[in-house]
Amino acid sequence: MCINKLILGDNLDILKAMESETVDLIYLDPPFFSNKNYEIIWGDAGEVRSFQDRWEGGISHYIAWLKERVEHMHRVLKPTGCLFLHCDWHANAYIRVEILDRLFGMNNFRNEIVWHYGSRLMHNNRKINAKHDTIFFYSKTEQAKIETPVAEWTKEEFIKTKRQAVHVDKDGREYIWQDAGKGKSKAYKRYIDEVLEKGKAIDDVWSIPILTSSDKERIGYPTQKPKALLERIIKCASNEGDLILDPFVGGGTSVVVADKLNRRWIGIDQSVQAVKVTELRLQQQTDLFTSLYANSYTLQLYKYDYDTLRYTNAFEFEGWIVQQFGGTSNTKQRGDKGIDGKTSDGTPIQVKRSDNVSREVIDKFPTAAKRYDASLFDKNVKNGMPVGYVIAFSFGRGAVEEVARLKLKENIIVELVTVDRIIPLSRKPNITVEVNELSRNAGGERDIEFIATAGSDAGIEFYSWDFDYDESKGFKPIVIRDLEGRQQRRLTAGYHNIAVKAVDNNGLESLETIKLKVNGVLERN
Repeated sequence: MCINKLILGDNLDILKAMESETVDLIYLDPPFFSNKNYEIIWGDAGEVRSFQDRWEGGISHYIAWLKERVEHMHRVLKPTGCLFLHCDWHANAYIRVEILDRLFGMNNFRNEIVWHYGSRLMHNNRKINAKHDTIFFYSKTEQAKIETPVAEWTKEEFIKTKRQAVHVDKDGREYIWQDAGKGKSKAYKRYIDEVLEKGKAIDDVWSIPILTSSDKERIGYPTQKPKALLERIIKCASNEGDLILDPFVGGGTSVVVADKLNRRWIGIDQSVQAVKVTELRLQQQTDLFTSLYANSYTLQLYKYDYDTLRYTNAFEFEGWIVQQFGGTSNTKQRGDKGIDGKTSDGTPIQVKRSDNVSREVIDKFPTAAKRYDASLFDKNVKNGMPVGYVIAFSFGRGAVEEVARLKLKENIIVELVTVDRIIPLSRKPNITVEVNELSRNAGGERDIEFIATAGSDAGIEFYSWDFDYDESKGFKPIVIRDLEGRQQRRLTAGYHNIAVKAVDNNGLESLETIKLKVNGVLERN
């Protein structure tokens, strides 16, 4: 079963529902207790709502807001698990004393890591420039699995620290003479290539540059953390296959790095844009086209697109909706006797991925339910309980009338369940793209303007563009977050496939593709 999950919602509600002692590593970068305007990053409704929750009072309210969440993080951590909490000078003292020491215990404090990120210094007569964040590192117990991280270093750095002459052996390998240590008189050869391969042990000051506007991994998220920082944390306190949790996923760096390092992961955020941007970053680094049922991860939104569910693979939908209903799906695709799953007490479930389910379906269902488990069927009839459930998008009049007849004449209760009773449904945005030629040159190149226009009852959040779209590889955005839906590109002579996605405030999306031919004239297929 897929464990990787990207979830839109309040992390407190989601943490409360998680099983205890199931997570190996938690990294959280909660909103800092700083300037209010700075805290609004994405600007969508979910983020604004969360912002208001934590800013109702001063520092005491902020600490109480965060502590309630960290309490559940402590609960879901395995005894061997660790937590890294990212903060800055505004509240780090309160966070350590009032939250982490109280919940984890001072004896489980491992490190106060200083992330020194540098960047341009500004002259300030009132204080020294602040150029670092704090990352508190705690283990849940003494059993925690921790591997001291190492960093790459150059030959020049190594030689400088050792202050030794470099020698070359007969095979051309460079080495220094290393003192064998106290009480030992004999020195030994220390080969430089072996040292560089192993890397150097690091201390608790991590000098990792902050991302600049020109960095390739930059996505336009103001507080985006560099991948190198998260890679060091994840390698320090987890192994391949371990489960990583980030309850404030933000720009998605933790999830992207965890996925790349073959860890399982759960990412949570209350912002639609945060969740969808994270999904798009995952799509950038995978060769598989991700969808609602992809093996790589599941995406959990407030609402689900009717068309995607209604016309997707029937067998996959059956298993998924049964699980959403709280049941266990039937893994057999054939020979299931008309039953697609069962509830926790064994009552059968049948799924019809269709609208206006007919009377004929209800006519046959009691027989299938009794054949599935006769004793349970008789027990439910005797106790006035449903003998089974039929799930569909909608039911015709004949089906409803037959259910009423069965109950009245035969005391058999068949419960009809519409999909929108189980999960909230909506419609994905509609989208159109206008293509305008702005200029051309003698070499056959064209400057093209693309204008995407989308509509949704929920409102459009942003657009995303792939200017080298290959359907077999899936959508791999070059521009992840475009708030206006306008892009300009210079296209060379030949064929070009372009794709644009529109994302609405429910997190639902639509994809539109444009095929262009640039050859003397601009042609759109």
